[in-house]
Amino acid sequence: MASQPSVLVVEDEASQREILVYNLEAEGYEVRQATSGDAAFDMAREDHPDLILLDWMLPEVSGIEVCRRLKATAETRGIPVIMISARSEEVDRVRGLEMGADDYVVKPYSVVELMARIRTQLRRVRPASVGERLEFADVAVDTAEHRVFRDGQELHLGPTEFRLLTTFMERPGRVWSRDQLLDRVWGRDIYVDSRTVDVHVGRLRKALRAATGTDDPIRTVRGAGYALG
Repeated sequence: MASQPSVLVVEDEASQREILVYNLEAEGYEVRQATSGDAAFDMAREDHPDLILLDWMLPEVSGIEVCRRLKATAETRGIPVIMISARSEEVDRVRGLEMGADDYVVKPYSVVELMARIRTQLRRVRPASVGERLEFADVAVDTAEHRVFRDGQELHLGPTEFRLLTTFMERPGRVWSRDQLLDRVWGRDIYVDSRTVDVHVGRLRKALRAATGTDDPIRTVRGAGYALG
């Protein structure tokens, strides 16, 4: 089964962290935790979560500095960051947003509202996870109904090929390594040989070509992986 959207929670207060983790897991998200700014930055670079919930007040390195580093680093700048802070003054909110935060939530916050804000951010980076329709060139994916069309003709894909295609469709142009595809499509806790990725990408490409008799839009990037377009 494909991995669910992953959220990195960066909060040093145990009680606050537990509340966030509990509610995120109840929503079906895959949750990771960090209690310091340095650990959060390292985890973001290594795991590349889909979203980061970042507390402003952290020991040693502040959340605002972590946010600045994340947005200044190529491999992490695209990860949405929701800053959580007890600072409610407009100047603080503006500073957080100027440092690159995608949203700013003031404590005490409504959990229901926070979850809605999380879904809004995930809609940008993982649109398939919230049932969005994806389109690229002549390929369309209805993620809510699990249907795929090319040039108006419906394709019948296996579940793995469907998850591969939605992954590509969510980030056209991005080059995915085999390991990244294994994490996103099969899940981090499942061992699958990386050559299995090649087999399923081959099946997906064959299905896309068969629909129109033309080339498929997936390209192989030598030494790196695969990309759409």
